[in-house]
Amino acid sequence: MSFNIALSGLQATTQDLNTISNNIANSSTVGFRGGRSEFSAIYNGGQAGGVNVMSTSQNFSSSGSLTYTGRQLDMGIQGEGFFVLSAQDGTTTYARAGMFNQDANGFVTDPAGNRLQGYSVSAAGNLQTGNVTDLQVQAGALPAKATTDIGLVSNLDARVDVIDPAVTPFDADDASTYHSSSTVTAYDSLGKEHALTQYYVKTDDNKWSVHYMMGDTDVTPTGGHQLEFNSDGMLISGADLALNISDPNIVGGASNLNLSLSYDKSTQYASDYNNSSLSQNGYTSGELNGIRLDESGMLYGTYTNGQEQLQGQVVLADFNNPNGLTPISNNAWTATNAAGQPIIGTPSTGTLGAIAGGYLEGSNVDTTAEMVNLMTAQRNYQSNAKVLDANSTMQQALLNVI
Repeated sequence: MSFNIALSGLQATTQDLNTISNNIANSSTVGFRGGRSEFSAIYNGGQAGGVNVMSTSQNFSSSGSLTYTGRQLDMGIQGEGFFVLSAQDGTTTYARAGMFNQDANGFVTDPAGNRLQGYSVSAAGNLQTGNVTDLQVQAGALPAKATTDIGLVSNLDARVDVIDPAVTPFDADDASTYHSSSTVTAYDSLGKEHALTQYYVKTDDNKWSVHYMMGDTDVTPTGGHQLEFNSDGMLISGADLALNISDPNIVGGASNLNLSLSYDKSTQYASDYNNSSLSQNGYTSGELNGIRLDESGMLYGTYTNGQEQLQGQVVLADFNNPNGLTPISNNAWTATNAAGQPIIGTPSTGTLGAIAGGYLEGSNVDTTAEMVNLMTAQRNYQSNAKVLDANSTMQQALLNVI
């Protein structure tokens, strides 16, 4: 009986050594989860029968440390959850290793070619949250967008003297015919830049006339545009203006420029003229030159014109029992009935962790602890081997007597 008990001890310790050696071998593997051999005693009718390895559990309670790589598509999960991957054979796997790249078709894949899953975007750029699919970065150019809205928040100096336009007509080339000016860039439908300059002329107390020039062409609307302020310096009239520019010398082959100008929150105080805000919503065309990922998993393409375009959103999966997942090669797991159904969601929602772009999560193996475990397993193996040796000596002694 003691021979069988010692033999079971050797077999169990061998399995434990396999687990420990696998942990040590993968101490530098991205996203690896260390394992632990869980022993159980064997009894037969109350008689000791030895030991076996009941299971090898994985440590999902602690995360590995995040290491900065600076690579655009490297991702580290801060908290719970797994990346969802579609394998080349159509099966779904789950991973903590966030080493991703783009393939020739722009799909986001891991080194084994498995495609990262997430929410795609429609042709209009809207996120389609009900459709989990392969994430793909569109490599085409971002088309130009014509400017439609211009916002200006300025202070006009209340201290300046009135200019009578009947006596001193406005002349953009003569600074004595206006008090201040500002310029904003507007883009047409082809992405061409046009400099729109506004000239401010104080025509009466609390009243200002605004003239508009685009390049060398006067585009002031018929009747002009007036800004009126109250005695407290607040704008009370002329906050909005629709400026329609159709001059072929300006637009050329592009569509007419239809600009909505807003002067909301502009003031007239006794201080120097200044612009506290100047904005417009158009841009020229641009080529894809980078990718940006935020902590909620939103994937943006960045373009040479300074714009960004949403490409999709990474989704994560979580399980009621992660230890029910079966580890496979290439830093991944497959789901089983023991793990439960995957709970799919976006990063930073519910129990799911955030995503750190440009980082990778290392293994959670504690190498020092594993070395201690290795010495313990070695001692156990030697002790069980000694029992076998003692059994062999006793049997030999009995045979010698006979």
